[in-house]
Amino acid sequence: MDVTDACAGQPTNGERVRTVVAAAGSLMVVTDGHSCELAGLHTLDDRGRLLLRVPDDCALAAEAALAPRGILAAVLKFTDIAPTAVRDRVRARVTLTGWFAPVDGNSQEPGVQLRLDFAHAELETAGGTETVGLDELTLARPDPLAAYEADMLTHLVDGHSDVVALLTRLVDPRLVQGVRRVLPVSLDRYGMTLRLEHASAHHDVRLPFPAPLSDAAEAGGRIQALLAAAPACCRRHESPSRP
Repeated sequence: MDVTDACAGQPTNGERVRTVVAAAGSLMVVTDGHSCELAGLHTLDDRGRLLLRVPDDCALAAEAALAPRGILAAVLKFTDIAPTAVRDRVRARVTLTGWFAPVDGNSQEPGVQLRLDFAHAELETAGGTETVGLDELTLARPDPLAAYEADMLTHLVDGHSDVVALLTRLVDPRLVQGVRRVLPVSLDRYGMTLRLEHASAHHDVRLPFPAPLSDAAEAGGRIQALLAAAPACCRRHESPSRP
């Protein structure tokens, strides 16, 4: 099994943006008139479009109602936080630029529902900032583990430290020298990322799955495949004993 520092077997930028938006519990909305932090008010429809339901008396609802042709330019900001207590927990920041439009419908839910029509997105990670175009956003889908990653990783850390130790055997021993702590920092359809923390720095190592998963129910089997490879990997790293 090949263990890498980055790149191969990772979500595309479009998938990453979609996943951050799908999993986020809150977001910041910025318009020409105001900015506000909103929690638990956005969803994604079956076409991947972002829907935002705001109270009738919210300033954003009033601004949208008064916007020319009912179209309101807006910038939405999301922050992706690692669910485990690693150093530097911010994994990514996503900025969506587009226009809010009212959603027609006969919903009995209170408030005003707005749909964001994307123009483009920006994905900021430790590796830099990338622009994600409309075509890539349209084709991308959220990761199947988006809704489950936080629970899976916290369960792994809180209840199965032995599993984390076994997964660490997949890492090149040279990278583990001087490491004070190892924690999983992310989990997606392509694999798991471990964060190796030194005294004043950290380093991420990717553990790719044998094949990408298509459903959250497959996650257990993929992790078991990593665990099965760990003992063999450990034997390869061991130096031959002298006679």
